[in-house]
Amino acid sequence: MADIAALFAPDGPLAQAVPGFNARPQQIEMAGRIAEAIRGNRVLVAEAGTGTGKTYAYLVPALMAGGKVIVSTGTKTLQDQLFNRDLPTVRAALKVPVTIALLKGRANYVCPYHLARNERDGRFLTAQDAADLRAISRFAKITQSGDKAECTEVREDSAAWIAATSTRDNCLGQDCPDVKECFVMAARRNAMEADVVVVNHHLFFADVMLRDEGMGELLPACNAVIFDEAHQLPETASLFFGESVSTAQVLELARDTRSEGVAAARDCVPLIDESRALEKAARDLRLVFGTEQARMSAAQAQEKPDFDKQLGALAEVLDRFHAVLETQAERSEGLANCLRRTQEMSERLVRWRNPEEKDLIRWVEVFTQSLALNATPLHVSDVFRRQLEGHPRAWIFTSATLAVGQDFGHYCRELGLAWMDPPPMTSVWGSPFDYAQQALLYAPQAMPEPNSPDYPDAVARKALPLIRAARGRTFVLCTSLRAMRRIHELIADGLERAGDKLPLLLQGEGSRTELLERFRRLGNAVLVASQSFWEGVDVPGDALSLVVIDKFPFAPPDDPVLAARVEHMEKQGLSPFIHYQLPRAVINMKQGAGRLIRTERDRGVLCICDPRMLTKNYGKVIWRSLPPMSRTKEEATAAAFLEKLPPPKSGPGTTAG
Repeated sequence: MADIAALFAPDGPLAQAVPGFNARPQQIEMAGRIAEAIRGNRVLVAEAGTGTGKTYAYLVPALMAGGKVIVSTGTKTLQDQLFNRDLPTVRAALKVPVTIALLKGRANYVCPYHLARNERDGRFLTAQDAADLRAISRFAKITQSGDKAECTEVREDSAAWIAATSTRDNCLGQDCPDVKECFVMAARRNAMEADVVVVNHHLFFADVMLRDEGMGELLPACNAVIFDEAHQLPETASLFFGESVSTAQVLELARDTRSEGVAAARDCVPLIDESRALEKAARDLRLVFGTEQARMSAAQAQEKPDFDKQLGALAEVLDRFHAVLETQAERSEGLANCLRRTQEMSERLVRWRNPEEKDLIRWVEVFTQSLALNATPLHVSDVFRRQLEGHPRAWIFTSATLAVGQDFGHYCRELGLAWMDPPPMTSVWGSPFDYAQQALLYAPQAMPEPNSPDYPDAVARKALPLIRAARGRTFVLCTSLRAMRRIHELIADGLERAGDKLPLLLQGEGSRTELLERFRRLGNAVLVASQSFWEGVDVPGDALSLVVIDKFPFAPPDDPVLAARVEHMEKQGLSPFIHYQLPRAVINMKQGAGRLIRTERDRGVLCICDPRMLTKNYGKVIWRSLPPMSRTKEEATAAAFLEKLPPPKSGPGTTAG
């Protein structure tokens, strides 16, 4: 492999080909370490602070090494950025003849079969949905990739996409009459042939590790796997190494069977009747919980009157439905596929009701319209480690937030890396930004305890003078939706009383992409948001100068998955708080704080309202893990810092990634 430092040098190929490129020492060191890991088929866990340039730090050694590389990201936005911008730029600069491919989950690709079938059926809730489906149909005729990200005419969250794409459940695979026009199959063929494949974590686990979608051959063929935004992996792995069955899946199965039955078994009236009965059983199970939305353990759910009764009724109806469908399945590929889905769903339901594995956490999540029965593994470390110990290859895990201080113990234990032989290589590279000059950390005094009823009111009171000093340009990040709504209401009232006409946005008023676009375009907006804005959101420039965090992001103690893991660790004689809850809170806190300073020109204030930062020993652990900003406890100091910033203006574009 060529000398890595020379590639990043001021007279090197990157500087010559990329306008404004300036290598940083941290970036060169990181690239060298990744090259070493790739050469030795080693595991490397690397934290690289904001501004390090970690994307180029891993792309350069990966492209120079030869062989096949999988790059997995946490978000589709970063996936698109890598494939459309960063990879082509680095490849052209280095003049290496590598082929690249982008692979997403099947829900991102138009399905010709389901699109045509749903166009024929013509059943839509709104005229907009019907118009969107017509637009998707026009797009399908001209697109090369079928990737919905390229169909800018239709909103990403439009209900029409459900009618125009397939799921793992309803895909007909090789039996599909439109298999030759299948965009998913084409994307997978490209991925198999390419030298570098860009995927996302969900697809990696669903396709490559669990081999659910016939892509088991992709991983054995590759020489290196690079996980960007790797802090998300433990959560994603838990999701995919577990199992779930939801009332939404049951309703979709009933609808799909009815649609296929109308096309291929119109004379079978019992099939229609049983599909209606299945829908009623699913809705009756959801209605056990009334209007509440919650997460609870299986034991808590079973305390609800009628839960076990309605769950049993659903299982019985599913068995009857299966028996009728079995008599019709030979009449079409679609009906045969519905039979397979019914069988799998019945098996998952039986396993949830009568679990065989002792290390499974069974829990229920209740949404507005549906209910999910989940079985999550107590720990994913053993399963994940088995994947790593297969074919020799390099595994690179990188993010701006993986360590607690300089310690990767928590992360390595969660993924089973701590017990590998040889042990993983680890490194931390701090951000090159001058945080002491660029940012101020403000810890307000005289805050009530975070669990007190009036705590959101106190947060709003502390935030308002800072928002006015910053002239908008603020993210208020909350740890719960209830707190978010209350704080938003109080800030709106406070701004109105003061006569400040600052634009005030609230998470949920539009998609994340739309809200970010409005925030960037307005230039002086205030956005009050919850968990989905704590990470993966990039607002460089003048549009964001203040980030207010209401309190430390500890998971709620009554969360069923957390409660089960806490109990397990206590039985092992470990402190769940020290070994699990605190490290997770540190990593989440670093993500939230990371929204503030995105470039070497950004300046601003990070306000953390939680009084435990000042009063508890673990509060010191958290703030020592944050970037080395100047610090103050005085509101006047924080307000003066913000008032000295240049006035707001509509700034450059925002991206999420």
